[in-house]
Amino acid sequence: MKITAITVFRKDLPLEHPYWLSGGRLKFETLDATFVKVATDAGLIGWGEGTPWGHTYVPAHGPGIRAGIETMAPFILGLDPRRVLDVERAMDMALPGHLYAKSPIDMACWDIAGQAVGLPIADLMGGGSRAPMPIAASIGARTAEETRAMIDRYRARGCIAFSVKIGGDVNRDIARIRDVEARKQPGEIMLYDVNRSWTRQQALRVMQATEDLDVMFEQPCESLDDIAAIRPLHGAPVSVDETLVTLQDASRIARDGLAEVFGIKLNRVGGLTRAARIRDIALAHGIDMFIMATGGSVLADAEQLHLAATIPPAHMLGTWACQDMIAAEIADRRGPRATRGYLTLPEAPGLGVHPDESALGAPVAHYANQGKPQAAPIRPGYQT
Repeated sequence: MKITAITVFRKDLPLEHPYWLSGGRLKFETLDATFVKVATDAGLIGWGEGTPWGHTYVPAHGPGIRAGIETMAPFILGLDPRRVLDVERAMDMALPGHLYAKSPIDMACWDIAGQAVGLPIADLMGGGSRAPMPIAASIGARTAEETRAMIDRYRARGCIAFSVKIGGDVNRDIARIRDVEARKQPGEIMLYDVNRSWTRQQALRVMQATEDLDVMFEQPCESLDDIAAIRPLHGAPVSVDETLVTLQDASRIARDGLAEVFGIKLNRVGGLTRAARIRDIALAHGIDMFIMATGGSVLADAEQLHLAATIPPAHMLGTWACQDMIAAEIADRRGPRATRGYLTLPEAPGLGVHPDESALGAPVAHYANQGKPQAAPIRPGYQT
C-alpha cells in the first residue's frame, strides 16, 4: 500500500462562547483548523486534523501546519501509511521540529492502518478499553461569577472534571480557588490551570496559601526550570502540559520528580506515535495522565480517545471534548459524542469518524505523486 495523494482543507471553527486563557490574557472566538485527507492506492482514505488553540498560546499555528505539510509532502508520498515509523522518520528528515505540523499526517496514517486490519486505532495500539472516559471541562472565565456559571453549565452536562483557568493576580487567584473548592461536589476533580502565567514568587504565594485545600495545579510557571526551582518549597501536586512536548521533556519530568500528572496533548507532541512513548514514560514512573487535543472537532476528540483507551483506568484522570465548545459541525453528529460527561470509544475501524467533506469547503492544497512514489530519505549509515 502506498500514499498517492494528500489533500489539505482549512476550516474556521467558531467557539460557542468567547474563551479567555488564564488571567484573561488571551481571548479566542474562532479556531483555525486544518484537515488532511490521505489517499492510498488500495482505496483506503485516512483523515487527520490539526487545530491549535489560537495563534498566540504556544508555538503552533494553523498556517504553520499547512506550510509544514507542503514541505513534507514530497517525502511522504509513496510511503506505506501502515508503517507509521517510516512516515515519522521521513517527516523528521524533511522538516526537523514542528511537531504540531506532523500530527495530522500521523493521525491519518493510523486511521488507514486501523481500517486496513479492521480494528479501531486503540486496539491496533495494543488495548482499547470500552469504559466511558470522563470529560474534563475547560473553564475559561474572567470573574468568580462567570466561573461558577460555567462550572454549573458543564455539571448539567454530566461533567465531573474541570480545568479552571486562573493566574494574573495572587489575591484574586487565592479567592477564586477557595470559592470553587467551597462549591465542589463529591467525586469531582478540580485542576487549576495557570497556563504559565505565574512568576515563581506568585506561584509560591498561591500554592502555599491553598495547601490546606489539597488542590492540584497545571503549568504554574513558564518553564520546567521554574517548576524545578520552586518544587521543594510547596506540597501541591503539579500537572504539566505546555512544557511537555518531547520525549526528552517527559524523561526529565519523570526523573527529577517535577510533576505527578502529565497532560499529553496530541497535536502539541506530534501525534499518536510520539504520544504513546510519553504515555509509557508516565506509566513506568507512576504518573497519572490527562489525554487531550489542543482543540478541534470530533476528529481530534476521537484521536485523543484512542490513546486514552490504552491507559489503565487507575492512571487516566480525564480527556477533553472540544466539540462541546465548537459552534460548527463537520461530521453530521458521527463519531464519539459527549454524553452525560463522558466519551466512548468508537467500534468502527481506524479513527472511527470522518468529516463530511462538503462541510470543509474547497481544498487549499493537493499533493500527488503523479505515479512516481517518492522514497523516504535515508539517514547516513543506514542501508536499504
